Amino acid sequence: MDDSVKIDLGPDPSLLLVDDDEVFLKRLSRAMEKRGFQVETATSVVAGKVIARARPPAYAVVDLRLEDGNGLDVVEALRAARDDVRVVVLTGYGAIATAVAAVKIGATDYLSKPADANDVMRALLALPDDELPDIPDNPMSADRVRWEHIQRVYEQCDRNVSETARRLSMHRRTLQRILAKRSPR
Repeated sequence: MDDSVKIDLGPDPSLLLVDDDEVFLKRLSRAMEKRGFQVETATSVVAGKVIARARPPAYAVVDLRLEDGNGLDVVEALRAARDDVRVVVLTGYGAIATAVAAVKIGATDYLSKPADANDVMRALLALPDDELPDIPDNPMSADRVRWEHIQRVYEQCDRNVSETARRLSMHRRTLQRILAKRSPR
């Protein structure tokens, strides 16, 4: 997809970008404006929720982990404000459990960082019957499978560290260290 090509986004090209990485946010904002979106940005959960309620956009890209909380809270606010919003969740901490949680509360797609503007554009405009991505050649490592399981239980416990640690028979501090790290390959 050429950077300079504008695509017909329909009658409402409004896009909300929520990310606490200001350099990434500015770069993605400029790229999406070149593609025809009317972009509004936020760097926190609180700011994202305020914009979602005041001016619900047709499209949104929300980072999962923000300094003041979880981006899924912004997704919920967007869904509450507008049923037809198309939301893509971005994260540097990709996990199946969080992807499932994001889709369950209304996200259209889930992308791992680094994702470029073309990836974001494809995810925002993808139709439900579009072709599924190819199956990866290399399977997950045992460490990755363990990490995915921990993330799934964490999401099922509504992101409560103490309850998750109890269910996994794990010390709470050990679990906090695991959750703070990036996912294994």
